[in-house]
Amino acid sequence: MEEKEVLIKVENLSKKFCKDLKTSLWYGVKDLCSNIITNKNHDVNGVLRLKEFWAVKDINFELRRGECLGLIGHNGAGKSTLLKILNGLINPDEGKVTIKGRVCALIELGAGFNPILTGRENIYNNGAVLGFSRNEIDLKVEEIIDFAEVREFIDMPVQNYSSGMKVRLGFAVAAQMQPDVLIVDEVLAVGDLGFILKCFKKMDQLLPHTAVVFVSHSMPMIARVSNQILFMEKGEAAFQGKEVSKGINSYYSRFNSSDQNTMFDDGTVSLIKYSINKKNNATLQRGEDLNIELEMEFKEQNLNIPFIYIEFRDKEQRPIAAVFSEKMNIEFIDKKLIVSIKIPKVLFAQGVYTYDLSVSHHENKTPILRINNVDVFQIESETEMWVPFHLEADWQITGKPND
Repeated sequence: MEEKEVLIKVENLSKKFCKDLKTSLWYGVKDLCSNIITNKNHDVNGVLRLKEFWAVKDINFELRRGECLGLIGHNGAGKSTLLKILNGLINPDEGKVTIKGRVCALIELGAGFNPILTGRENIYNNGAVLGFSRNEIDLKVEEIIDFAEVREFIDMPVQNYSSGMKVRLGFAVAAQMQPDVLIVDEVLAVGDLGFILKCFKKMDQLLPHTAVVFVSHSMPMIARVSNQILFMEKGEAAFQGKEVSKGINSYYSRFNSSDQNTMFDDGTVSLIKYSINKKNNATLQRGEDLNIELEMEFKEQNLNIPFIYIEFRDKEQRPIAAVFSEKMNIEFIDKKLIVSIKIPKVLFAQGVYTYDLSVSHHENKTPILRINNVDVFQIESETEMWVPFHLEADWQITGKPND
């Protein structure tokens, strides 16, 4: 099958900044004077001077029509700088970017909009910048207004729009103009769920004909649209390739948000010991039994068995499963209660998980103890994927076409 054309080609791309404004201005004047005197570009691109740092360093990738690059990394990793270079807002110090076709970018909230103009006027302005004639924009303007869901406010100055309205209008303009290259930063995070789902549906329609660079801190969004991934760390590529789930797991491995946090404690009971398979920070193989043991001490002699609720969370702190005390293996020793919970054949996908603990006197009553991130554990699997569960199933071929 013939490969689709390359729309974005990034070669050895690097960009440096200076941490101090005065020093940066001095370097700029010094380099400018040197260039004028010697009549050639005198640069020290490959060398960092005092107070300089690499915001982007040695980035390389190609993106073809029909491909979506998920760009991830913590704040300050260099993602926004890379996007600004791709969009032509700033020049690189090293390397080059080659882009074919019409580019639409949603890099910053309200970027590209004149705040004193109305939404309708901004649609025409943006369309003109993208090379559309007024007649061509006339054919698209109603679709843009309907998609953005701002018809009631379309003739109001954009400066009076809410953040969500600006995002809706910006995405609607970019999507309806059918770009060859679409660059989307974290701006979709301010949209409501209904509009986000609408955006993804539109991106699904655009993707066969478009190269997309999509930036988000939401790994479900990245996994939803990307067929390759670039994980940036300190301006460099920490992981790059088509194994999106592996890149997401690499991103998660850099964070440790598993510190135990007691949300509520009325002094009635305290958690003394806890373990998973007789360990803390245990590592399990997918399909292995998970055994949680809790040792709690009550302030007073307690003959009533408390109601215990355990909620499992993934690395994004999304609740994915729960167990509660219908049947328990328990043992009272004086004021201490030892609880063992066996969960057979855990089918969580590969990744890092934590669990929260809630203890109350009776079911559906106010907790007397609630602790988040009691313990962390890791599931290992030979299969790389990024979903909460990897289910087992029986597969059969029950017939053939035209039988």
